[in-house]
Amino acid sequence: MSELAIRSITGFFFGTFLLGSILLDEKMQALAFLLFIILGLWEYFGLFKSNEKYAPPRYLSTITGVCFYLIIAFVQLDLLDVFILKLIPPLCFCVLLSELFRKNNQPIIVLSLVLFPWIYFILPFNLMLEIAIQNKLGYVLLIGMFSLIWINDSMAYFIGKAYGKKPLFFRVSPNKTWEGTIGGFLFSFPAAVLIYLFSDTMSLSFWLIAALIISPCAVLGDLLESLFKRSLNIKDTGNILPGHGGILDRFDAVVFTVPFFYLWIEIYNYLF
Repeated sequence: MSELAIRSITGFFFGTFLLGSILLDEKMQALAFLLFIILGLWEYFGLFKSNEKYAPPRYLSTITGVCFYLIIAFVQLDLLDVFILKLIPPLCFCVLLSELFRKNNQPIIVLSLVLFPWIYFILPFNLMLEIAIQNKLGYVLLIGMFSLIWINDSMAYFIGKAYGKKPLFFRVSPNKTWEGTIGGFLFSFPAAVLIYLFSDTMSLSFWLIAALIISPCAVLGDLLESLFKRSLNIKDTGNILPGHGGILDRFDAVVFTVPFFYLWIEIYNYLF
C-alpha cells in the first residue's frame, strides 16, 4: 500500500475519532484529550530512555503531567471547585523535589524535560476544552480550527510534492518548500469561507482572520517539532499512527496554533 493511502486511512480514522468526541459533548472531548495526553506523554518521555544521563522517570513524569491536565479539566467541567487549582503550585514543587531522591548529576536538565510538556503539549488541550465550554457552539470553533490546520497541511503537502523547489527552512526540515507553504496558506482562505457558510457561529471576517493566524502557526508548529526531532536524531516521535508517526507528530501544528487561536477568539468576543 502506498504511503499516501496509509496516511489517508489513518487520517480518516484519527479525524473521525477526534471530531466525533468534540461533537458529542465536553466530557467526551475531555476523555479523548486525556487519552491523547497519556499517549503523548508516554511517547515524549520514551524519547530519552536510551540516555540515562538525561532520562526523566517515565512513569512518575507521565502521571504528574496527567494530574496537571485533570486538575484544570475538572475545574473547567465544573466537577470540582476552582479551589482545587491551588494544588498546581505544590504539584510543581513536588516534581522538583523528586530529583532530590534520584542519583543524577543533571537535575536541572531532567526537570526541564519533565515540565516542558506541561506548557508545550498539555496546556493547549486545556485551552481547546476551554474553547468548547466557554463559547456558544464552541465545537464549531474547534472543528473549524482543525479543518483549517488539516487543509493547510494537506495542500502544502500536495503542492510541495508537485511544484516544490525552494526549501523553506532547510536546516530544520529539508522537505518543506516555499511553494508548498504558500499553496497551503492560499487554500486556507477559501476553506475559511466554506466553514463560515456551513457553520452557525462567528462572521466571515472572523474565519478569514482565523485562517491568517492558523496557517502560519501550523507551519511554525511543524517546524518546531522538526527542530526537536532533529536534535534527537529521529524521524518520528513514535509509530502509533501509521503514515503519520506518533501522537506528538500528529499534534505538532495543533499545540502551537491553539494558544493563538484562543487569543483571537477572546479578542473577537471582547470587541464584538
